[in-house]
Amino acid sequence: MNLIPQIAAYIKSGETKDQRLGLEVEHFIVNDKGIQIDFHEISSLIKEIADKIGADVFYMDGYPVGYAADGYTTSLEPACQFEISIDPFKEIDEIKRVYEAFIDLWEPVFESRGYHFVVKGNLPLVELGILDPADIALSPKKRYIFMDEYFKKSGKYGKHMMRASASSQISIDYSSEKDMVRKLRLLQKISPVLMIMMENKTDDNSTLPGVKDIKHLQRIQEWDDIDPDRTGFIPHSFDEDFGYEKMAQVICNVPLILYTEDGVTEGVGSKSASDLINEGRQLHNIEHIISMGFFHMRVKKYIEIRVADAVPISKALGYVALIKGIVYSDSALTLLEKELENIDDASKIQEAVERIEKAGFEAVIYNGRTAGQWADHLIGIASGNLIEGEREYLNHVRAFRSYGKPENNGQQTA
Repeated sequence: MNLIPQIAAYIKSGETKDQRLGLEVEHFIVNDKGIQIDFHEISSLIKEIADKIGADVFYMDGYPVGYAADGYTTSLEPACQFEISIDPFKEIDEIKRVYEAFIDLWEPVFESRGYHFVVKGNLPLVELGILDPADIALSPKKRYIFMDEYFKKSGKYGKHMMRASASSQISIDYSSEKDMVRKLRLLQKISPVLMIMMENKTDDNSTLPGVKDIKHLQRIQEWDDIDPDRTGFIPHSFDEDFGYEKMAQVICNVPLILYTEDGVTEGVGSKSASDLINEGRQLHNIEHIISMGFFHMRVKKYIEIRVADAVPISKALGYVALIKGIVYSDSALTLLEKELENIDDASKIQEAVERIEKAGFEAVIYNGRTAGQWADHLIGIASGNLIEGEREYLNHVRAFRSYGKPENNGQQTA
């Protein structure tokens, strides 16, 4: 059994000319002391609310962990971060409508139990050093138990990533293999700028344990450190022959840690999909295999952009507008490709990330420009490619200049 052609075909099946955007936002559900909700409590609430609205419930290891509703799905991350994954839409207003319906449904439910939404790149109590993430319980899903044990050995910040980090993710369409490669490469090049634009900390000066002077991109630092075999920029993505098949090869060589088929999860440690195939295993869950790669970009039947902290919805929609105004404009892609043609491998992008981690918007990254200047430039490009109503969403992304001032004290509102 050769899985590479199957995965390549799976990725190819995502080709479309629709030009839609999907948005995912992870939320911390905390009480007035900043402590996260217990797994069993939120799991029971998911079942209760899903039954109330007639949604299909998702189960994992026998527990309700999410549901599919009109326009979105929900899921629970390792320490009960509550994620909404909004279906892809062409119109940003539609994304906003779905998100607001989600908040209107859940906010009174949580408030009645003494909880509220918080959106930050890291749980504030952990970021501020008040709470050790090791003291936060993981949900009893086998997936996370296997991952937790694995990441204790592969890096320093696995407990931070799993228990105390949250992100905002955008998905975009591609129309062909050439289009996928083009967008993926360009998005990786501008991703250091996107990272700092979408940074969402509680304290300007907080750092990770053991790091004294690197104050920016704390969540990115956590992810980059957990396991070099599955994080950072996609290997070989700047090779001349990169495409669906080479992407599939990368996916097949990522250590799986665990494998789930038909709802049953087993630990497989550092073995990859290729290793299991060579042992005679029959693997069918392609989506799971892809999901075990935690690169800054993930290629499924769409490109998933994974570099932003969890942010309030106003800024998240501005981020969607920014991406839309760049990736769905041939002129924008062409301009940025020309301006960044000298950034031709992942090491140069990683160097930009590390400069931003130390100096933030003041870091000089590409072609003598600071990250802040590149942020202004990207906003300007996107603005010229959006209709008037969607252009207004960019006003919330422009707030990057007020870095360090929490929006609504970190509490999510619609």
